[in-house]
Amino acid sequence: MSLYRHVRDKDQLLIFMIDAAFAEWRAPKSGDGWQDLLAEAAREMWRIFCRHPWLAPAYSVTRPLVVPSGLAYTEHVLATLLDRGLNPATAFSQSLILFNFVRGFATSLEMEATAEANTGVTADEWMDVQMPALEALLADQDLPAFRGVLKSFEPDGFELDLDELFEAGLGYLLDGFQRIDQ
Repeated sequence: MSLYRHVRDKDQLLIFMIDAAFAEWRAPKSGDGWQDLLAEAAREMWRIFCRHPWLAPAYSVTRPLVVPSGLAYTEHVLATLLDRGLNPATAFSQSLILFNFVRGFATSLEMEATAEANTGVTADEWMDVQMPALEALLADQDLPAFRGVLKSFEPDGFELDLDELFEAGLGYLLDGFQRIDQ
């Protein structure tokens, strides 16, 4: 309870925590064009979310908490998009899409850390246990595409690597941004 001598309430404490986490973000010094600058900005934000798994679920895009340090990332992304020649509304939309892409991936981090701490079972071990149930479901349903994809991963299975998925998704997202002129 002595903590509340320094902060008004839990909400203010959360704002201070989010502000401290976002203060770790550093703008990329240089890049080969706008896509590189945005990719590096997103990767740095991803690293922050990885260091602070509680952060992604605590921060809302629809009801954002006003934290001073969060503005550096937004300013960098907006400036990069506006320098590309986008109109302000499109630049703002793309900045929100990029941030929420990173944040969306990061929401898995806290849930996985909590699940592993509570059960002592890693995500890979959990999937190994779930495979017989999945195979039983596949046997009862006409899902040839899904069954074929799973079979293609034999004998080692699919390695779910969030960092790899993040990088692939980031590339797809920025390629999509390339097609938008205004």
